[in-house]
Amino acid sequence: MDFFLQADNVSSPPSSPPYRPLQRQRSSYIVDASNADAIKDKVRLDYMYKVKNTFQHLTFQQRYTFLTEILDCCDNQLLQYIYTFITPKLKIDFLKELPIELSLYIVSFIQDPLTLARASRVSRHWNQLTKDESTWKALCLQHQYISTPSICYRDFFRRRYNIDTAWNQGGIVTFCQNQIGDGLATSLQMDDTYIVIGCDNNHIEVYNAKNGKYIRSLLGHEGGVWAIQFIKNEYNEHILVTGGCDRGARVWNLTTGELLFVLRGHVSTIRCLKVRDDKVAITGSRDTTLRIWDIKTGQLKHVCAGHQGSVRCLEISGNQFVSGSYDSTARLWDIETGQCVHEFIGHHSQIYAIAFDGNKVVTGSLDSNIRIWSAQTGTCLITLQGHTSLVGHLQLFDHHLVSGGSDGCLRVWDMNTYECRHRISAHDNSVTCIQVDNKRILSGGSDGKVKLWNIETGTLIRSFTETARTVWKIQLNDTKAVVILQRAENTTNNSHHAVIELHDFDTYSPNFL
Repeated sequence: MDFFLQADNVSSPPSSPPYRPLQRQRSSYIVDASNADAIKDKVRLDYMYKVKNTFQHLTFQQRYTFLTEILDCCDNQLLQYIYTFITPKLKIDFLKELPIELSLYIVSFIQDPLTLARASRVSRHWNQLTKDESTWKALCLQHQYISTPSICYRDFFRRRYNIDTAWNQGGIVTFCQNQIGDGLATSLQMDDTYIVIGCDNNHIEVYNAKNGKYIRSLLGHEGGVWAIQFIKNEYNEHILVTGGCDRGARVWNLTTGELLFVLRGHVSTIRCLKVRDDKVAITGSRDTTLRIWDIKTGQLKHVCAGHQGSVRCLEISGNQFVSGSYDSTARLWDIETGQCVHEFIGHHSQIYAIAFDGNKVVTGSLDSNIRIWSAQTGTCLITLQGHTSLVGHLQLFDHHLVSGGSDGCLRVWDMNTYECRHRISAHDNSVTCIQVDNKRILSGGSDGKVKLWNIETGTLIRSFTETARTVWKIQLNDTKAVVILQRAENTTNNSHHAVIELHDFDTYSPNFL
């Protein structure tokens, strides 16, 4: 009773316990729980450590049994985790484990450049191995990329390989604007700077070889231009010599377009000419003579007489040159004296093509035969038979001789054994032009087709361009080709026009390697 009375005398008794003490009690409970979890985690970690130590002391058979039991306890999610964890550990880079010399020796057996390129992407270590210069130098030799590179062999090979691939698959084609119209392109030459075209409309058209843009027309001839050739002199200037129906040869500064000299003396059309250097040029004419000129002064040095018919073709090697004539003979001349060294007699009809490497003279004739002559003795070494019509095109390259005839065939001959290595039925009509390098033959025909061939196998690589009415001239170098052809302009009135195509294989965008 006293107690309750005493309580009633309290002014404001609390109806519930204070909030703060309760908060402290709850907080203390949480700390106690986390401590318990920590203790449990420590116990488990200690247990896992003991299991690990025990596992390391088991025999291999006991380890196998233990792992089997553990894996049987795992669900798919855990098994997937185990798989992703152990897979990288099972991959061993054998090249990384070997001495660097042995690794490089193994890499040197990769002779396919695409395989080598893929290997370079496997890992950083493999990428460093595939950058070894000796490997890429060997590939350069294997693919006959024999020029000394100004950059590393790897970059040099990549550029050359990409160029070759573009040759085989197609490059960038530029159509050059021209004023030839329905005229005839009679002659063509190209280097890294200029493309020069001689035409039967008296014009000489000059283009930029890098982009195909028109530069200028050289005017002055009073008849069709039938022969041209230019060289680069010691001052980096291009000197051009041209000749044609007006019987005069002209010497031009191709860089400026300036006419330097007019070389007069022939009394009929100049049908062929060659330039040896910036001092000497030789012209052959339908007047049966050849003339040797000093193109630095514009003076005549020698008149070479002896042929009894029109001089159709000529070729220079060193201090000698050869000429082929419609009188069915060829002759070897000395440039310094202008004297005839040998007369080659044996063909039964006109000679249309000639080639000369300093040791052997090759002639092609309307009698369908090819004859090879010794430049030292003047004797006929062999007669190559196989063409069935006029042999109008010959090109020597290394140990190969390539011939093209009016029978539409190409033939590749071995100049060491004189065997015909390939017989190619190239065109449905006459072969009008050929160009050769150490890997390929580019041929054009009067069937309007241009075709690219493998010189080693004699197989067709691809059709080079769209079919035209006829193909006049082609030229190629390592990275470019020029094709001049005639295409239909209007099917209703049967008109035609000249087309000049510049094919560039060095700026091809896809990266083949």
